Amino acid sequence: MPVTLNGRKYYQTAEACRMAGTSKNTFIRWVKEGRLPDTELRDRRGWRLFAEREVRELKTEVNKVLARS
Repeated sequence: MPVTLNGRKYYQTAEACRMAGTSKNTFIRWVKEGRLPDTELRDRRGWRLFAEREVRELKTEVNKVLARS
């Protein structure tokens, strides 16, 4: 379920990855490899919050990988 902060929607990692068609493990690996930047925002527990722009960027990267297959 999206979280709303200051009128903007944010998604937790599992939700953002599901929307993009990838796994959390793949996302974290891509961040570690420098393929994608980490999210800009985290909640009070330290969990990543994805802005809609970041979800689109993740989808774009997933689509690039799929196009190569």
